[in-house]
Amino acid sequence: MPLKPIYVKANLPFYDDGNGNNEVAFVADDAQQRAAWKLYVEFETRVVTQMLGDDEGILREALDSLYKLFQITRDILREAGPEIANGPQSLGPITIQMLNKGIRPVTAKWHPLLKDYEEKRPPHKSVAEYEREWEKHDEMRARLKELQVGMTAYVRLLAKIVGAE
Repeated sequence: MPLKPIYVKANLPFYDDGNGNNEVAFVADDAQQRAAWKLYVEFETRVVTQMLGDDEGILREALDSLYKLFQITRDILREAGPEIANGPQSLGPITIQMLNKGIRPVTAKWHPLLKDYEEKRPPHKSVAEYEREWEKHDEMRARLKELQVGMTAYVRLLAKIVGAE
């Protein structure tokens, strides 16, 4: 049974309409709503939107979750097809910007830095203990928190699209 189209509007930190605007406004049709539900489930249940406490979780696991989210999102977009790309203000292009302008800069910077540090871990230290000693630990956690705040706006848009606000 097709879903009723719904008008959505939001400001997204990692979105740019080409004129320096971060506002999106469009009518989400059935195909976009179905893809939005899959994206909502993935984004809402991962570190990209779920805040970690200062001593919770492992940075490597956070980066791995972001990397997997990239793969899963691409699969969802491919499966949904061009029906969700009705111009730049539609779910497909907006989601691609969230990946490329939100998540990609974080993974591109922090993955190699953390990997270099991890390779020097002595065998007697736990991963968590060693990560907390890293000089860039607090900086990376702060960057993850910034990403989470921005991506939460995207997840709120997905929630509007699927009626899960």
